[in-house]
Amino acid sequence: MDASARHLRLLTETIAAVNSTLDLEEVLGLVASKVAESLAADACFVYLYDERADELVLRATHGTSVEEMTRRPRLRPGEGITGSAAAGRAPIAIAASAHLDPRFKQFPNLPEDEYESILAVPILARDKLAGALNVRTRAPREHTEAEIDLLVAIASQVAHTIEHAKLYAEAQRRVHELEALARISEAVSESLYLEESLEAIVQTTIAAVGATGAALVLEDGAIAWPEGRPGAHALRLPLRWKRRQIGELVCDRDTAFSDEERQLLEAIAHHAAVALEHGRAVMRGVLAQEIHHRVKNNLQTVASLLRLQARAPHIDARKALDDSVNRILAIAAVHEVLTEHREDDVDLGELIDKLRAMLVQGLVSGKQVESELATVSLAGGRATALALVFCELFGNALEHGGTTVRIELATHDGEVALAIIDDGAGLNGGASGTGLSIVRALVRDELGGRLELRNEHGLRAEVVFPA
Repeated sequence: MDASARHLRLLTETIAAVNSTLDLEEVLGLVASKVAESLAADACFVYLYDERADELVLRATHGTSVEEMTRRPRLRPGEGITGSAAAGRAPIAIAASAHLDPRFKQFPNLPEDEYESILAVPILARDKLAGALNVRTRAPREHTEAEIDLLVAIASQVAHTIEHAKLYAEAQRRVHELEALARISEAVSESLYLEESLEAIVQTTIAAVGATGAALVLEDGAIAWPEGRPGAHALRLPLRWKRRQIGELVCDRDTAFSDEERQLLEAIAHHAAVALEHGRAVMRGVLAQEIHHRVKNNLQTVASLLRLQARAPHIDARKALDDSVNRILAIAAVHEVLTEHREDDVDLGELIDKLRAMLVQGLVSGKQVESELATVSLAGGRATALALVFCELFGNALEHGGTTVRIELATHDGEVALAIIDDGAGLNGGASGTGLSIVRALVRDELGGRLELRNEHGLRAEVVFPA
């Protein structure tokens, strides 16, 4: 077979091989291996042109593994022998001692000086620079015109394949980005819980750019959902809502972020800002609804207590008014504790201490109040009932008891026990009145418990109910 026929076959086989895939990395790898094989070269280096950086970046090699390099070699057009071929849009062939050529550029992680000859050609797509490639041999070698023409022809043909592969890679990257943003949008729209939305955003961020870690930092400095670990490169992107910064998206990785990845992270940061405001709006709505519900229930309780007070015979108007004020203040204390902590449960020890301080205000000196309060949590609705019960029993002890009143709150065998003990005269045969009627009804209907009144060197009023 003559040289022309052999070169035509090599050209055809090389083009067929690189056209067999649209994966850019695979295309470049095939170019490097097939070109080296076609020209019986020891090595082949394929560079792609980065138009934004105006640099030729080594993307594939045959004879040296580019993956093992800590930093990919880069050339500006006109720099080095390959860069000079790219800038001049013409091949450069050096038969021997290529490393002594004044245009030669040494890279510490690229052993090009072990090769004697070099043949470098530009990769042009419609006269536009797309990259450059070179073949190297360890022994001196004069490249014939036919070999130079073959490499130029191969470079010309693979230019279009490379352009198609780059477009395909860009399309794949956009699909990847859109899928990531779609997952975030879905998580934000479906979840009513802010924590779930923020967790989904952080996890999707890590997966989208292969990050080592990510987190959302809120405007008050609180860190929401930190995941992973810090990396050598950290990127901080502001979360903006209506021209106001409400936080930051922090992303860490061991390698630097590309411009495309920065753009994707900016889009994710925008979604995170929307999720944050969406979640806060939902929480504000839920909180407002809960407060409305609590206020409505409290007002209904106040109305019921006032009606009960109004039906009592032979009432002292001043005392009835004072009692009603204390009951309303007790309800307000429960509401305050619930609102302060934004929780559904109330710490009874904290609540009772608030009520004790409220009821002893203005008392004449000489009254001694002792307390031993265990840590007990109770749901808001039941806490309101217990607060009213406590105010009635404690008020009676202050008014009718002796000099000492003791408050005990404890739990035992799944039950809560609240006791008010005074050293006064005890029941003296009477256990009636509007206050005690209210206590009995609340203990029975709201707490599902029992009220015990015993004379023990005074009066021991004890309420026991399931925890």
